[in-house]
Amino acid sequence: MNSFNLSSKTPNSSSLATRPGNQAVDRPQDQSQGKPNYSDAALTPPVDVIEDSQGITLYADLPGVSRDKLNLQVTADTLTIEAESGLTVPEGLRSSHSEVSLGRYHRVFTLSKELDTGKIAADLSNGVLRLRIPKAEHAQPRRIQVQAG
Repeated sequence: MNSFNLSSKTPNSSSLATRPGNQAVDRPQDQSQGKPNYSDAALTPPVDVIEDSQGITLYADLPGVSRDKLNLQVTADTLTIEAESGLTVPEGLRSSHSEVSLGRYHRVFTLSKELDTGKIAADLSNGVLRLRIPKAEHAQPRRIQVQAG
């Protein structure tokens, strides 16, 4: 049974488009022209969330992202994942073909009050971000001792 709420939300000022390969892309609208502003476009990384009695573990696919290009932020009950990937071309060479031109990721989640956001642990390895978010003390299962009388 889910004892917490982990919901994904997208900003109201954005529209959801699809890139080749069925990847969702969050494309903010240019308010002056009503057209997508592609310089602000971002991929929505796919995630898996696993719950156990102690909390949740969130896995987000962020291929090509290094630790210094990853920004994780928690504000109140909102978790934001922002990242940039980039193919570095060696000096003196130029790319003749590129199928992945958009290397920005953005995803926002609303976290339940039952999760302890002060104790989030993050690890980035081989393009996969792993976030461990434990349940708060008051939400942890506990055994109640019964006294014999």
